[in-house]
Amino acid sequence: MNNTEQTRPLTPIGAHVPVAGGMATKGLAYADKIGAETLQVFTSNPRGWAVNDGDPTQDAMMRERTDLPVFVHAPYLINLGTPNEETAGKSVRSLEHTLLRAAHIGARGVVVHTGSAVSGGREAGLSRTRERLLPLLEKVGDDVPPVLLEPMAGQGQVLCATVDDLVPYFEALDHHEHVGVCLDTAHLFAAGHDISTPEGMCKTLDRFGEVVGADRLKLVHGNDSKVPCGSNKDRHENIGKGHIGTEPFGELFRHPVTAGVPITLETPGPEGPHSEDVETLKRLRRG
Repeated sequence: MNNTEQTRPLTPIGAHVPVAGGMATKGLAYADKIGAETLQVFTSNPRGWAVNDGDPTQDAMMRERTDLPVFVHAPYLINLGTPNEETAGKSVRSLEHTLLRAAHIGARGVVVHTGSAVSGGREAGLSRTRERLLPLLEKVGDDVPPVLLEPMAGQGQVLCATVDDLVPYFEALDHHEHVGVCLDTAHLFAAGHDISTPEGMCKTLDRFGEVVGADRLKLVHGNDSKVPCGSNKDRHENIGKGHIGTEPFGELFRHPVTAGVPITLETPGPEGPHSEDVETLKRLRRG
């Protein structure tokens, strides 16, 4: 074992966990059952605008689990690039509330989809995103976890899908220091990055390091894909049962860009399949 391998930080492995019945009571118990070392949760309905102020007891239990890095996924409806002002207003309010809730449970980041222009093209969509996100970041300040941009699968007029799409996105946000990235392997594959071999995964991560920078990567969503490369469809599959395969995920434990970056699964559950996926990644981590 060389010195680089000896000093490489441990990569925590976990999953998105259910929280119905109590974020801590249900979510933490589920994480423990599947052997998770990190986890991701929703703090409100992911497919609605209604906010949830949480339960003080549950929140305290989440904060106490300092051994488990926690991440929050923002609601799917959020789209900061939309031309619809009503949707934009709801998006800003929803993201602000999610950031505040995330801070309250001690989360390390809030994942938000990079959004769509809907119409009018990418430049217009990025301009609208800038006008809405930068003031929000200044408003909430440094007391909330960073916003983690998650590139999408490439459908429609999405503002960001490939690694290179992140370059103009960060430029639009003036490379704000409170913005990071969450890479989803299924999204990358759907957007055209052929990561179905260790060499392909390495090439994609190399490119991320070159054009974005390893310091921006805060989370990886480890998902296999039900659909082929370049399909522009977001269809997650359990590790090794899709078009990406098992072995390419091993590169996440070797590449310098992903050193120590937590990996959360968003693969089909419930506990049995999730436990198998966690163990598969742990096996790859062991080498």
